[in-house]
Amino acid sequence: MVSRSVPSSRLFSFLLLSLMAVFSVMSAFAQQPLANHLSKRVVGDYVYWSKYNNPPYGAAQIPYHKLTHINHAGVSFDATGALTVPQGFIEPELNNSAHAAGVKVMLLLGGDSVGLEASGAMQTLVDNVAAFEKQYGYDGVDFDWEYPETTADRAFLVELMAKLRLSNPGYVLSIDAAPWGGYGYDLKHLQLSLDYVNIMMYDCAGPWTAHGQLNSAIFWDSHDPAAYECQPGGSVEQTATYFLEHVPAEQLNMGTPFYGYHYANIDHLFGLCPNAAFTADGECDGTVQAGGYGLTLKPLINKNGWHTVYDPIALVPYMLKVDGSDGYITYDDAFSTYYRVWYSNWQRGLGGSFMWSLDADYDGHSQDLMDAMYNASVGGRK
Repeated sequence: MVSRSVPSSRLFSFLLLSLMAVFSVMSAFAQQPLANHLSKRVVGDYVYWSKYNNPPYGAAQIPYHKLTHINHAGVSFDATGALTVPQGFIEPELNNSAHAAGVKVMLLLGGDSVGLEASGAMQTLVDNVAAFEKQYGYDGVDFDWEYPETTADRAFLVELMAKLRLSNPGYVLSIDAAPWGGYGYDLKHLQLSLDYVNIMMYDCAGPWTAHGQLNSAIFWDSHDPAAYECQPGGSVEQTATYFLEHVPAEQLNMGTPFYGYHYANIDHLFGLCPNAAFTADGECDGTVQAGGYGLTLKPLINKNGWHTVYDPIALVPYMLKVDGSDGYITYDDAFSTYYRVWYSNWQRGLGGSFMWSLDADYDGHSQDLMDAMYNASVGGRK
C-alpha cells in the first residue's frame, strides 16, 4: 500500500468520534464484572472449523467456567461492507452455553480494510455487524488486522472502532495487535473506543525466519544472533513495556500460544536453516511446520527420540533430538504458560491474557495449557 495523507476534515471526524466514544468505554469498564469470579480476563480464540477436527473441538468441549470472553473466528468482509459468513460458522450452542456461564462472545473479524476506506462503505459494515450481532446474540467485536501499514490505515482503524462503539455502547470491543506492527496501531486514539487490546506475543518463530527462533520468549535472550527477526517486542517483558507506554494496564491482555513450530533441518536453538541460503526470501520456508500442543507436540515431550531443554533466560522450552540429528521444536508447556500469564497479570499488572487457539491445546480429553492459563489468572496473585 502507498502511504497517503488523511484529509483534515476526515481526521477531525474520527477524532471527534473517538472522543465521544470514550464516555461509553468508561461506562462499560465500570459496569461489566468478569465471569466466573475472575479478577483478570481470560480470553480464548475459538475457530469455527475446529469442530471438524479429529478429535472434534466444538461448543461442547469449551471450558466456559475458565474463561471470561471468547472470540469466535471465521467471518470476514469485503469492500462493500458485506459480511462473508462461512458455512458451518453459526453455532447457537456456543453463544447459549457461554452466556449461561456469564461469558461474553465476540465476533472475530479478520482481514485488512480490503478497500473499504476508498469505497466509503464503512458505515455499511458497521450496520451489517450490528444486525448480525443482534440476530445471533454476540456481545461485541474483536478485530484482527495484520497489519495496518500506513497513516491512512491507522486513521481507518481508529474511525472504524469509534463507529462500532457508537453503534452500540454496550459492545465489548478489542483488537489483536502485534508488537512488531506497532506503527500501524494508533494506540493513543484506539484506547478511547476499545475495551482492551490483545497483544499477539507469538510467531517470532516460523517459516518466515532464517533462524530457529523461540516462538514466544518471556524474557529476551541476548544470545540470539538474529534479533532483527523478532524485534521490536521479541519477549513478553519487552512487549509489555512498549504497550504500557501507550495503553493503561487494565486495557491490555498478553497473548500466549497453544502451538509451536518444528524446524526440520537445524539441530540447535537459533540455528540457521541451510536452505535459507537459496530460498527466494532468504528464510526457512517449507522446512518449518506449525503444530498444536495437544496432539502434535505434547506426545513428543521427552519421548520418541526427543528431549526438552529450557532456555534459562527466556524461560520457555524447546525440543532437540536425543541423538543430535536435525530437528528443533519451539513451543510452550504448562509451566511456561503459567509463568507467562502470572508475570503479565500480577508482576506487570495487565488486565488479562488471551490465547490462539482453544482447540490447539486439546488432546481429546484434557487441556493442559488452558488449565495453566486459568490457574495463573485465578490463583496467581501474590
